[in-house]
Amino acid sequence: MDPQPAITFSEQDGIRFLHFGSPWVQGAMRLADPLSLELAYVKDMMAWLLFLDPPPRILQLGLGAGSLTRFCHRHFRGSEVTVVEISRSVIDAAHQWFKLPQADGGRLDIVRADAGIYVARPRVKERFGVIQVDLYDQDAAGPVLDSAAFYRACHAALATPGVMVVNLFGRHASFQRSLARIGAVFDQTISLTRRDEGNLVVLALKGPPLRMTRRELFERADAIQARYSLPARGWAKTVRAALAVS
Repeated sequence: MDPQPAITFSEQDGIRFLHFGSPWVQGAMRLADPLSLELAYVKDMMAWLLFLDPPPRILQLGLGAGSLTRFCHRHFRGSEVTVVEISRSVIDAAHQWFKLPQADGGRLDIVRADAGIYVARPRVKERFGVIQVDLYDQDAAGPVLDSAAFYRACHAALATPGVMVVNLFGRHASFQRSLARIGAVFDQTISLTRRDEGNLVVLALKGPPLRMTRRELFERADAIQARYSLPARGWAKTVRAALAVS
């Protein structure tokens, strides 16, 4: 099966938006600064930087407008970025309208495949330091892939230590179910603040229990915020409460 969503675009205040034939926003790019991250939840998906330096390999499941792919490819020059997207029309739109770089066989690899099948392949076991999961269809009613088997496969594909980052929809009935399934696989999970549009990013950590002091956490957050213009101090406050950091 090769789903081809009805792709449409809109522009407002210098920002181009991607839609899958509905009012729901599937991605965005500031025309004057294509490498910036515009959507609040997309910025939140970079919160793994609180726990890891950019790893040798990053996996992106779901392309959308390519914001995370562009950001990681630009800023993490020591990392190989693999993005998995099932739809050829989404890949083409990201290249044509959202300045997605061409795959170069080295630092960027764009794989046209089903994300669930790809992440379950034996050859990707323990391959990625970070897995970023953003898998929604045109209805944006819940993640396209949300089974216990899918989260187990993501866990297996992560190196140790590693972080899976998932975009969930905090206002949908699927949220608590998704959270329970992730928690059954990963020993440590952290839910960030729900955004106005309803998106809520969950971090799932693989490896020994995380231990850091409050000073270490906020020093790292300040460095991230200064270097990448990301809301890292806000993440640190949430992490501090979730992990009882003192």
